[in-house]
Amino acid sequence: MLVDSHCHLDYAEPQERGEIIARARRAGVTTLLTIGTKLAESETVRAIAESDPDIWCSVGIHPHEAASEGGVTVEDLVARTHYPKVVGIGECGLDFFYEHSPRERQAEIFRLHAAAAKATGLPLIIHTRDADRETAAFLEAEAPLTGVLHCFSSGAELAATALRLGFYISLSGILTFKNAAPLREIARTVPLDRLLVETDAPYLAPIPHRGKRNEPAYVTHTAACLAELKGIPVAELAAITSANFFRLFAKARPPRGG
Repeated sequence: MLVDSHCHLDYAEPQERGEIIARARRAGVTTLLTIGTKLAESETVRAIAESDPDIWCSVGIHPHEAASEGGVTVEDLVARTHYPKVVGIGECGLDFFYEHSPRERQAEIFRLHAAAAKATGLPLIIHTRDADRETAAFLEAEAPLTGVLHCFSSGAELAATALRLGFYISLSGILTFKNAAPLREIARTVPLDRLLVETDAPYLAPIPHRGKRNEPAYVTHTAACLAELKGIPVAELAAITSANFFRLFAKARPPRGG
């Protein structure tokens, strides 16, 4: 059993979503977490999760969308977590690479998510790019929190800070890229009980699918790469990362018989 701990099923056309999910199951990926990036689309994301017993969802505002989410409050986020299928807060965070939203607004929205996570006890799902120092300072300032640095491609110092504060590290198809040797070195150092795997589909397809549209079935390639780095069988890595997922996202439930 594998879990794709971060994908965007709402980005797929409705008529193809069923086959995407079916291909994931045929590949042994039995649980999916589909991620909220805009409050306006939270009902669509939740409906996808509610359509399948082994799909879960989150509610959040991506840093790219921070500027367009005027007037949002902590209560707006918290109200959307009352549904059984909503198991996390985010994705949220800081993106200083694209800066589609002003940095100050990104930080303001990030703080709202942290407050919602504290109010609900749900984990934060954090996006960070070119903002290692600021993200580390945020985590220190907002502690105690729990959550995950998703699609991790940052430096060793941020990884160490996040781990010290109780966060998990989620690795995507980037881990398989030829130019990702520094990331693979960091992955070797992350304790097994703090690791998750993800696709971030439809983005960042792993080798051998790089350049194509990503989908949850391809998380098997990231898992295989990570298992090799850790020197353990893929089945063991799958069992560990799946257990980690259900420990972190405690509202989610494993598949029946899983």
